[in-house]
Amino acid sequence: MRFRPSAPHGRVEPPDADDAPAWVTGAIPDGWFTERPEVVIDRDEIIIWGRLPEPDLGADATDADKAAAQGGRISQFREDTRDDRIRVARQIEHRYQRKVAWGIRCGDTNELFTHLSAPVMTRLRQPERQILDTLVDAGVARSRSEALAWCVKLVGQHSDQWLSDLRGAMSKVDELRRQGPG
Repeated sequence: MRFRPSAPHGRVEPPDADDAPAWVTGAIPDGWFTERPEVVIDRDEIIIWGRLPEPDLGADATDADKAAAQGGRISQFREDTRDDRIRVARQIEHRYQRKVAWGIRCGDTNELFTHLSAPVMTRLRQPERQILDTLVDAGVARSRSEALAWCVKLVGQHSDQWLSDLRGAMSKVDELRRQGPG
């Protein structure tokens, strides 16, 4: 495995995970999902999203019935595959030096099993702290940490295209860097 150069502040970057989606697809037992899993990677975690078949409840099923059946299907999958998922996750964690989480989709229901919550240190000036405190005082968040996470989610929802373009540009830079002189 090749390690990337150290990042600022002495952090060692995990190994490249460009082949992780293909590797994960090959490692997952056949028949688990109705389509190829979606693999989401960052420097700390790999999340594997799989889709399960929807339960057949008939045409007269209510939305509440559908949601309950989908939740039951996800819960049963979680229990039935626990040992195999742990085995696959350990292999992935060893290979890519990242934690692994499983997310399951069934119909309109999405559930993410135990996943990483990474602390992030930041310095904020008073105007930014006041924004977080307002969110806490209004009951939107229970703490400054939760308020900051809420803000990040909100920005992510409203800037999906910009973030996607930025990630694409970063991938292009990585590719050009790999093609350059050693």
